[in-house]
Amino acid sequence: MKKFFTLMLVFVLTLSLAACGGGQEAAEQNNGTEGETGGEQAESNAAEPAKLVFGTGGTSGTYYPIGGALKTVFEESDLIDSVTVESTGASVKNIQNIRDGLNQIAIIMSDVGYDAVNGVGKFEGEKVDIQAVAGLYPNVVQVVATADSGIKTVADLKGKRVGVGKVGSGVEQSAKKVLAAAGLTYDDLDKVTHTGYADSVKAMKDGNLDAAFFTSGVPNSNITDLQQTMDIQFVEIDGDVASKLLDSYPFYQTYTIPAGDEAKYNLEEEVNTVAIKNMLIVSPDLNEDVVYELTKLFYEYLGTENVAVGALKQFDRDDMGNNLVAPLHPGAQKFYEENGLLK
Repeated sequence: MKKFFTLMLVFVLTLSLAACGGGQEAAEQNNGTEGETGGEQAESNAAEPAKLVFGTGGTSGTYYPIGGALKTVFEESDLIDSVTVESTGASVKNIQNIRDGLNQIAIIMSDVGYDAVNGVGKFEGEKVDIQAVAGLYPNVVQVVATADSGIKTVADLKGKRVGVGKVGSGVEQSAKKVLAAAGLTYDDLDKVTHTGYADSVKAMKDGNLDAAFFTSGVPNSNITDLQQTMDIQFVEIDGDVASKLLDSYPFYQTYTIPAGDEAKYNLEEEVNTVAIKNMLIVSPDLNEDVVYELTKLFYEYLGTENVAVGALKQFDRDDMGNNLVAPLHPGAQKFYEENGLLK
């Protein structure tokens, strides 16, 4: 009888161990399956390399070649599939394209960026969420008149034929602000043409314009071309006009085009004017890791001897994350913070 109970006990224990073993094996199989499924899910959710459309400006300006240079730099990253450089109407159009999802990265002037962020000016009542990657070189407001026009000050533009840049461009926005600071509107001018740099120069050569606004880096090749053809007068933006601009808008700074500098028009006398910082911006929807990579690649590129566009040599890369009119994208902010570059 004892033997029978002993055998039964062994039998029950054997069944229990088998059940436990089977449960453990099943659990291990389930864990393995879940781990595999989770891995596949994580892989499927991983962001694909980004395809970026880069909004620049007209092909005769500075933004477009900058876009071409940075395309090569950015495409070095495994996180960037491709960069398509697009010629646009510049700042205003670039912000509208960012808003509408047509561009993911763009160059703009800070004055237009300020208007967009605050819902004023061209963006009256319609704030646009743009985020910055970096501040760039200063865009210098250069007003050039034919020597025989008699224009020496901004006030002298009254009753004259003036090129103010393409509709919606940063050039036009700065032209309106400068005119307003001098108490003028388009109605005070004899003729207003919304021409780009090259067309403004052609019109001045043909005698169809008295003056034109060029808001760009120094030198502007179109102005240099005009100098070689005819006598011109640089119109200073100083005194009360400059003071009103500096007091009214946080993005303006004073700027002096030096005399005797062959690389900057080789002027006989210096010209006092104002300048506006350019910015590299991105869509707020762009992945943080992607923007971190863009910022890192851009910063490293500026520290090499490969920088071919002169405007990209006209600012301090260690300060490009500071004093911007739009908030930094979290990816850009992370890069600057890690490298101690934010003041």
